[in-house]
Amino acid sequence: MTRRVALVSGHFPPSNLVGAHRARLWSRYLPEFGWEPIVVTGDPAKYEERPDPDLERLVAPGLRVIHAPTLSTRPIRLVGDIGVRAFWGCYRVLARLAAARDVDFVLVTIPSNFLGPVGRLIHRRYGVPFGIDYQDPWVNRWPGVDRPFTRAWGSYRLACLLEPWAVRDAALITGMAPGYVAGMLERNPAVASHAVVAFMPMGTAPEDFELVGTLHRPPFLFDPGDGNFHMIYAGALLPAGVVVLDAFLAGLRALRDSAPAIAARLRVHFVGTGTSPDDPQGYRVLPRAKQAGVGEMVSEHPHRIGYVDTLNHLERSNAVLVLGSTEAHYTPSKVFQGMLSRRPVFAMLHVESTAVEMIRTARAGRVMTLTETAMPDPAAVAREIRALSEEATAYDARFVDTSGFEAYSARESTRTLAGALDLALERQQGTRRP
Repeated sequence: MTRRVALVSGHFPPSNLVGAHRARLWSRYLPEFGWEPIVVTGDPAKYEERPDPDLERLVAPGLRVIHAPTLSTRPIRLVGDIGVRAFWGCYRVLARLAAARDVDFVLVTIPSNFLGPVGRLIHRRYGVPFGIDYQDPWVNRWPGVDRPFTRAWGSYRLACLLEPWAVRDAALITGMAPGYVAGMLERNPAVASHAVVAFMPMGTAPEDFELVGTLHRPPFLFDPGDGNFHMIYAGALLPAGVVVLDAFLAGLRALRDSAPAIAARLRVHFVGTGTSPDDPQGYRVLPRAKQAGVGEMVSEHPHRIGYVDTLNHLERSNAVLVLGSTEAHYTPSKVFQGMLSRRPVFAMLHVESTAVEMIRTARAGRVMTLTETAMPDPAAVAREIRALSEEATAYDARFVDTSGFEAYSARESTRTLAGALDLALERQQGTRRP
């Protein structure tokens, strides 16, 4: 028997934000495992970020997508977060579905964290079981949370108030990895005792790269035929990842000193690393590169480019750069994109990141590990980059060990989710029996 699950996601294609892909990928495969997805999301006409129309070609055919009424940021921008602006609209859509018995489960994927409470509201009024999926930790001590009356301080305290209310009575808690929800479960032992808890990565989607191959777009950030060695990092730069970036830049400086001929050909491109997704002047990496003395080796495109364009640039590069975080739980989804791009991966990740073993087992590139207090030595980083560049000409993606790769696919991620949904619904129905 097919059940219906409402996947609540603030962003969905054509949004080019990474959070949009969780619901997109799940909704593609859920019908294989007995669940019919209904996506409830914000109005794309009210997104602040530049849309990527090609992304809509990656959405499962026939998927039911309901765009909830969303407050605009024009002419006056009172609040930017889509979770706040679309909250009431998403609630009304879910209420109609629940009242009509058109949905068996509500799963909210965060961020936007402000959508988190909508599941419990529907549960309290209509009895529909709900869950929350953590693409990032909700309560997180980012730098600045201890400075009173700052934005970080206010966001942290609001999260501390909202999360325990939102997760109470949740039938299901999921996350990208255990570390994403560990803190919440410790703070809310009742949730840990009664909710089904499951973890699944974002997952790989070979179909996405197949689309890119049909478009035959030339990259616009660099010329693959100019004789240089192009390495690309695509994605946001997290606060806890800045120190990792600095360690990488120090490695570039050491490479320039120890192997100037190799350094002269190396070009490292950072995309979407700026202070805002749509601010072309919000440079964060280039100033640090210049301060480190390697500005000539680094370029930065601060604002995001489309997801399809990102995959195209990965495929046309010589190597894919992945910089992690000092937070042990952080497992960057860009690892999967790098491995599917059929280009060698150069990664600097926390020693406990699940992506470390993933890259090493697949022999997909080189990975250096770090901890909260210890970064790789610049000379060691330089040696690894040099070895990567020297090996890249002989790199053949056909020899990458993909035997364990299926375990990290979007289909397997969805299989895990469907099993967790089955168990959560079974437990809820069991508690209702007289």
